[in-house]
Amino acid sequence: MEGQSNDIIVTSVNKKSSAVTGSARKIKDNAADWHNLMLRWQKLSDEGFSTASKIINLRLTREQQLLVGDSASSPSQQLGGAATDLQEECSKLQHVVDKMVVMVTKMERLMTSQAGVCELEEFQFGAEGRKFPLFHGWSTRQFEEVSFLLLGSYREELRLKQTVLQEIAHTTTSDLCVVYLSCWMHQPFIPHQARLTLEALLLETGHRPS
Repeated sequence: MEGQSNDIIVTSVNKKSSAVTGSARKIKDNAADWHNLMLRWQKLSDEGFSTASKIINLRLTREQQLLVGDSASSPSQQLGGAATDLQEECSKLQHVVDKMVVMVTKMERLMTSQAGVCELEEFQFGAEGRKFPLFHGWSTRQFEEVSFLLLGSYREELRLKQTVLQEIAHTTTSDLCVVYLSCWMHQPFIPHQARLTLEALLLETGHRPS
């Protein structure tokens, strides 16, 4: 990330101070990865919102020019220039969504990793799991449930953003443009509860001071 980064970086110093190994180490690393991926997703979402706003402005300006005409240039020049600008911004938005697909793929790998930890713990300690928690109070299964919840939210949000990408440049009404832009900005499938869940995960694994 550019500028000051809020990424949680797992270093040898962190490992020494936390003194965790095995399943606990893997879970703690996964928690840091969740945090970093969610930060990068938000940065991409902000970038995409800026680009989507430009697309809508270009679209509305183009429609207005077609209605009122422009004596300074011919209709073909107007349409050609606007179409080029629109295509350029749409390509930028496609690039943002492609990066979001990569983010979700990495989240799916985290989910797979966490499921693997649960399977290992079940093999070692039986269906009821270990007697004492790895950190403060969560069972190993709770970490998997959190990963499942977060992954589901981002999968659904990715589908919404893919829909906005497909429709935003072809929308014929300004009201619908505003709806698409609002959907992109507010990210309805990533509720505030998802961020609280992440904070609880970071607190449980020691990335946040208790």
